[in-house]
Amino acid sequence: MAALALGVVVALSARAASSDYFCIEVIDEATARGVPLVELQTTDKSTYITDSNGLIAFNEPGLMNEDVWFSVFSYGYEFPHESFGARGVALKVTPGGKAQLKLKRINIAERLYRVTGRGIYRDTILLGKKAPIEAAALNGRVTGQDTVETAIFNGKLHWFWGDTNRPSHPLGNFFTSGAVSELPGKGGLDPAVGVNLSYFTDPKSGFARAMVNVKQRGSSPAWIGGLLVVTDDTGKERMLANCARVKGLVPYERNLLLYNDQTDAFDEFKPIPLDAPLAPNGHPMRAEVDGQEYWYFPDPFPTVRVKNEWASVTDLSAYEGFTCLKDGSAFSKKNPPIERDASGKLVWKWRKATPPLHLKEIDALIESGAIKADESPFRLRNVDDGKVITIGASSVYWNEYRKKWVMIGVQAGGASYLGEVWFAEANAPEGPWRDAKKIATHARKNANRDFYNAMQHPYFAQEGGNLIYFEGTFTNAFSGSPIPTPNYDYNQLMYRLDLSDPRLKMPDAPPGLSGARPSKLGP
Repeated sequence: MAALALGVVVALSARAASSDYFCIEVIDEATARGVPLVELQTTDKSTYITDSNGLIAFNEPGLMNEDVWFSVFSYGYEFPHESFGARGVALKVTPGGKAQLKLKRINIAERLYRVTGRGIYRDTILLGKKAPIEAAALNGRVTGQDTVETAIFNGKLHWFWGDTNRPSHPLGNFFTSGAVSELPGKGGLDPAVGVNLSYFTDPKSGFARAMVNVKQRGSSPAWIGGLLVVTDDTGKERMLANCARVKGLVPYERNLLLYNDQTDAFDEFKPIPLDAPLAPNGHPMRAEVDGQEYWYFPDPFPTVRVKNEWASVTDLSAYEGFTCLKDGSAFSKKNPPIERDASGKLVWKWRKATPPLHLKEIDALIESGAIKADESPFRLRNVDDGKVITIGASSVYWNEYRKKWVMIGVQAGGASYLGEVWFAEANAPEGPWRDAKKIATHARKNANRDFYNAMQHPYFAQEGGNLIYFEGTFTNAFSGSPIPTPNYDYNQLMYRLDLSDPRLKMPDAPPGLSGARPSKLGP
């Protein structure tokens, strides 16, 4: 009976033609661009979600040629029409027919498309339209991917993700997956359109293969961070990353990895002690200070750095932390080893073998009276109401349009636990970082979503840095909703931010704590 039922479904699907569908197009009223991740729900609670073109292919037995009510919702967008307190619209759905809905964007950032997963342009395909990317339905047999890291290496943009899901089994690849793409202007797509990813796949299964070769000390996931490219002593470009082996969300082992050009995979290079005060992490960015190139590591502020030299990058003792703790000391709430000068001013500077203060530690020092709130260069406040904003993770790069270091950070807490995205800027990587503006929300009553580990793509910037691009992991893992969003859950969403938007007019940032300038080598 099950086989017969499946056969019927396949047969019906095979007979469906693009003309059998009613096309619902949802666009941003300001840009006329299709909006992905818009939910339309009928009165019987059937839910349909727009693809990355903002399209829904509707063909529902029993509802064709009927007037059908659709409630309309999208994170950070608003449907203006209201009826009896509900936002939605009644449409006459007919085979081959079409309707267009316009949404008002509340977010400052504009949601563009889904980067990973199955059915990125599902409805576009069903409607017989052309998708803007090559693998629009399934790529590398990937259905879900967590947390992106990127680097330009050997002339191509390399992409790496954490845990990766597949169609054939609940367990996927937990040892990092990877892909490459061409850069814009060098064979790659306009980032406003999409990204053509070429996955590193297993030749037998076709599924995205493991990119990290770790010794078999258990089957725990291997996650990478701190991805960077440096020239070695022979003049060869090398790519390195920090690898954490985790149980739950807690690391039990760390290693510095080195990319092997022959196998296109990372090999273990050097161990990183769990108690190492300083190590590469997060989304690194380059800057120049007094003619010396450095790699900075935001976590969430750029408080760890190392010289952009092979000998330094591969030597943990060469890393520095930006902190007010005395050289070589560690945080203590009871007797904080902070340093002040003869005038009583707190001394913030780069120190070797000295970890930077985490935001919770800074808060503890402020609460205890050891330091004042305005003595911390890492104290972001909502520019609209003055409330303190705690950033959990961020991405920081120089922006030529603003002539500032620009942060895209995800709030720890807030309207959704890990789904509120903020913009901030400073005159130096070390800050002071003072004012922040919310640019995207993923909050909804009983349906909050995460958008964590947001990363800017500075090589995608357009109009002299006026338009910047960032993405993050969209999921329901931490924000409280038990129901995931089909296709979109545990995948990467791309946004674009127009820095000339008048809503991003910010107070003048205070003078920077260093003379760091953008790197001549790029971001």
